[in-house]
Amino acid sequence: LSLPFPPALLPYVPHVSPTALLGKVTATTFALERPRCVFDGLADASDAVWLAVAFANASAAFRNPQSRADVPRYQQLPTAHSYMTLETAAAEYSCSSPSPPALRVGGDTACGEQGRQDPCNGPLPSPGPYRVKFLLMGCGGPKAETRWSDPILLRRAASPSTIAPVPARRGSAVVVIAAILASLGAVLATAVLAALGAKVWGCLCHRDLGTDAFTRRSYRTHHIPPALPEPPPPGCGCRPPGRC
Repeated sequence: LSLPFPPALLPYVPHVSPTALLGKVTATTFALERPRCVFDGLADASDAVWLAVAFANASAAFRNPQSRADVPRYQQLPTAHSYMTLETAAAEYSCSSPSPPALRVGGDTACGEQGRQDPCNGPLPSPGPYRVKFLLMGCGGPKAETRWSDPILLRRAASPSTIAPVPARRGSAVVVIAAILASLGAVLATAVLAALGAKVWGCLCHRDLGTDAFTRRSYRTHHIPPALPEPPPPGCGCRPPGRC
């Protein structure tokens, strides 16, 4: 019996998408760059591209399946330490395909449904790290594969025991500074109110003084000279003095 030919090793290395994405790496998923133009010239219309996911320390022991029936499933990850997912037509990775630039690994939360056996893209159970590679498979088995990625480490979820139930107490220095700032604020507010009060009081006093000065100011009429003495009675003016 003739042994199957080993798949062609392509120089492409998978990696996390370099584009700015929300949640590029989470506690259960990561966004992988979609390879384009990598399988052109090697793939037929009936071929499919798979993504192999393995724990970083188990990637060397991974063996490519010879048919679709031998593809390791997501449910085998805890025991086999690897699985294959994201089965996609090879045409979706061609240079002319308008496909999205990233692939979300671990984004199918329905993989845990009981009785589901199709290859699915379930959430990753631990931070890893993980390694991934793309595998081109035809009717006769694997045809080409990329290199394994560098280890990809997911985010770690915060443990409930590390979350403080109450806010931590502030340091004594912070308390002192806060007290000083509060005192300065109170003094400044008092000074502003006092200045405003003095200004208002001064305006009121000035208004009252102006009114009193007007009411108490004496009014002088024009100067009237004193009355002149009345002339002597008739008959006395023509006689010499002492004979009237």
